[in-house]
Amino acid sequence: MSHYTRPLNRQDYKTLTLAALGGALEFYDFIIFVFFASVVGALFFPTDIPEWLRQVQTFGIFAAGYLARPLGGIIMAHFGDLVGRKKMFTLSILLMAVPTLAIGLLPTYASMGILAPVLLLLMRILQGAAIGGEVPGAWVFVAEHVPVRRIGIACGTLTAGLTVGILLGSVVATLVNTSMTPEAVHGWGWRIPFLLGGAFGLVAMYLRRWLQETPIFLEMQQRKALAQELPVKAVVVHHKKAVVVSMLLTWLLSAGIVVVILMSPVWLQKQFGFAPALTLQANSIATIMLCVGCLIAGLAVDRFGSSRTFIVGSLLLAGSSWAFYHLVGSHPEQLFLLYGMVGLCVGVVGAVPYVMVRAFPAEVRFTGISFSYNVSYAIFGGLTPIAVTLLMSVSPMAPAWYVLALALMGMGIGVWLHRERHQWMAQTPVNES
Repeated sequence: MSHYTRPLNRQDYKTLTLAALGGALEFYDFIIFVFFASVVGALFFPTDIPEWLRQVQTFGIFAAGYLARPLGGIIMAHFGDLVGRKKMFTLSILLMAVPTLAIGLLPTYASMGILAPVLLLLMRILQGAAIGGEVPGAWVFVAEHVPVRRIGIACGTLTAGLTVGILLGSVVATLVNTSMTPEAVHGWGWRIPFLLGGAFGLVAMYLRRWLQETPIFLEMQQRKALAQELPVKAVVVHHKKAVVVSMLLTWLLSAGIVVVILMSPVWLQKQFGFAPALTLQANSIATIMLCVGCLIAGLAVDRFGSSRTFIVGSLLLAGSSWAFYHLVGSHPEQLFLLYGMVGLCVGVVGAVPYVMVRAFPAEVRFTGISFSYNVSYAIFGGLTPIAVTLLMSVSPMAPAWYVLALALMGMGIGVWLHRERHQWMAQTPVNES
């Protein structure tokens, strides 16, 4: 039985499990800052500055993590394409665990002065660099291990794992805030999630020792087919079309998660007066359904191809998001159902890494995905909340219009992939061994 058609074996399942677990823990480490931003802001900046300035500084430190992603991702991908996927895969989790642990141990402004926010900023930059290498690295790693006809479900499983990290952050934040008094959280309770995250990360790094280098990279080493020039230069010069498609798909992925999953709870509270606890419950349901959607999209892309998956998936995303934003106000009793449905349909983003992995040849695959994904995420992940908030001054339904526009773009990419399919896929076999 050829490598192309064989079923997943025990080694594949082990690789997938360890990669998804590490990804979930690493995403938890990156996202936990959001849930404690107000407490951290109060503790790490002077008490006599205006509240708006403290908020700007706190979210500036959060944004620094996003801005560090492209640089960290491109540097780690450069070495991933030259010295091996596994080494970078292990390094990225160490780069995340140590700063997360350090944030949990940092002295506050009261005891250290201006050095406290400077160190906090430095830790966030390291976290951003780590996540920039982790996500593309994980997609490449699993795609190069599994049979070609199982790449979709492998990437979908991994993307679902990253989503579990967001859910884990939400659960830990809720547990800390409900089991402690506000004074205790302010005093020392806020440190617990960071210390937990650092410890989780070190355990995940230890577990990754059992992973093996990808067969594709070993084969390239034997053939001496590793990138001859600077991988990022090769990507920008020779793979412009792949970069553009990958960046547009990353825009779809970031918008779906940022607008539907991260921004909607606050929108529901402000727009329709839903209680925060209720929106948090609904958000947890949507996030669980997103995990399921990622798995379904992964299975669909293996079975039906990327063009059909994106055309149908984007159409369902357009319909479900329009229904959610327009009906939830008049039918509040349907909140869980409507939010769960749109969460499931955002799962079409589980098929995004499949297209990206197939778009670049093995010699520059890690760099190609990392460059496209991280630059696009830094631009669109960072600007989406600002754009949607500004548009809301024009129409309160701005999130609905934004998601609809990107779902239509997703359908357009699906049609384009159908037209380009033969030359697109023919030139970029993933693992033909």
